[in-house]
Amino acid sequence: MRIISLAFAAILAVLAATPAQATDPSFTIIIRDHRFEPARIEVPAGQKLLLVVRNMDASSEEFESKDLKREKVIAGGKEATIIVGPLAAGTYRFVGEYHEDTAKGELVAK
Repeated sequence: MRIISLAFAAILAVLAATPAQATDPSFTIIIRDHRFEPARIEVPAGQKLLLVVRNMDASSEEFESKDLKREKVIAGGKEATIIVGPLAAGTYRFVGEYHEDTAKGELVAK
């Protein structure tokens, strides 16, 4: 009986550590011409969410946000999913590190 309890506890630990669920809201950001589209996204505060970043440019771009403590290089023509949150209400800025002069955006958690 103790082995079954330990196995059950291990399964629960793995499930609790799963970073994202299919029910988490998802938001898509497109990188095109070294700009983010949309450049401003409103997201729910207090909830984990998924950012799907699609790079439509031929060159790589690095999604970077010091506010969100996330960075991810996305090859040209590829996409990445970035898990964020839960976020307190507020504005969280992000940039495309390789083209910071044009690739700027923000998440607004409400």
